[in-house]
Amino acid sequence: MFQADRRDLPSQPPKLAPPKEQDQSRLVQVPDPDHRDMQFPDIWLRDNCRCEQCYLPQTLSRLPQLWNHLDTSVRVLRQSVDVDQEVLCIEWSDGHVSQYPFSWLRERDFSSANRQRYLRDFYRPDQKLWSGLDFEQIRQVFYYQELIDCDSALQQWLQHLAVYGVALVKEAPLDMDVLRRLSNRVGFMRRTTYGEEFSVRAQPGASNYAYLAAPLPLHTDMPYFEYLPGVTMLHTLEQSASPGGVNLLADAFYVAEVMRERYPEQFRALCQTPVDWADIGSDGDLQFHNIWRAPVINLDAEGRCVRINHSIPQRDSHFSVPVEQVRPWYDAMATFVGLAHEHSCRFKTTPGDVLTFDNLRLVHGRTGYDDTDRNVRHILGAFVDWDIVYSRLRVLRNASATSSPPDAP
Repeated sequence: MFQADRRDLPSQPPKLAPPKEQDQSRLVQVPDPDHRDMQFPDIWLRDNCRCEQCYLPQTLSRLPQLWNHLDTSVRVLRQSVDVDQEVLCIEWSDGHVSQYPFSWLRERDFSSANRQRYLRDFYRPDQKLWSGLDFEQIRQVFYYQELIDCDSALQQWLQHLAVYGVALVKEAPLDMDVLRRLSNRVGFMRRTTYGEEFSVRAQPGASNYAYLAAPLPLHTDMPYFEYLPGVTMLHTLEQSASPGGVNLLADAFYVAEVMRERYPEQFRALCQTPVDWADIGSDGDLQFHNIWRAPVINLDAEGRCVRINHSIPQRDSHFSVPVEQVRPWYDAMATFVGLAHEHSCRFKTTPGDVLTFDNLRLVHGRTGYDDTDRNVRHILGAFVDWDIVYSRLRVLRNASATSSPPDAP
């Protein structure tokens, strides 16, 4: 549970004045010990009543009965504060009575600072974007056995992955179960049309471009899925002794922000023009025909980048947009590809390395390599969804906060 920082709260809270209602905006104001009023919409308070008729503690969820006859015009008739217990008491116009602990209200205060703190510290950490020149500064190494044995190391790995989008795990065993064990520490693997795990190595008659020894251009994995796999994990079992097989990485969110600033029209084209992404073929006995339409740059309601779709081999020849949008899109895409290369970094993994990165944010690729009987490159890959990663990260944070000693007086 999200908790207020104990250092922010006095050891002996002062006496609290009764709350007052602002009739014009239907907000209930509650004085807080730091002398700043908390504000809560009355309808939100009624919806979030904690009594046994409205809330089921064992499921940590509200009961649905209220919504069978919810009156959104419900109003506060009387309100008071139990000073000793620090509880806000409200009698409603529908006859219901609610009580709200001040500790609970503080965690849900609608102030801008509190909302930002919740989003940053509990929902998802703020992402820090980087260019290729920054890579050595933001690159962090974790060690496989520590991630398996130690929850604090696991938390640090997932936190770094969420903030920077990439982390390198070293000293993993050279066996086929490493990614499964790592995934199980987080939650579970994401299965795709290529199974739970996939081998990336040169294959004669390959049905996927990644299974060639040719250069693999910067891309995101599987943009043809509506529900894109979130975190890519690539375990190097064997590495090419040739100069090739070098990893390429770029923070495509950084690239998008460069375009937003320098080339706003082209940025808008990549945000607004839907592209047909496709993967048609078979893997073993499974035949598939995957199609998804979405722009290259995807934004949330606040205009922040949340997903990049980009894979030249998986961009379909169908382009289901008005003809006048085609050439502007190609111009914008050429700029995006050029900037991605300009701001990319290069490095080469070694056997026992597990490269982990955000598949919604980073584009990755590799240089071509010579593959012979004596010079083999073998990478084992798997995915874990971001929902599972963030869930595990919150559980680890809560456990860490619970086990931490109280602050010194």
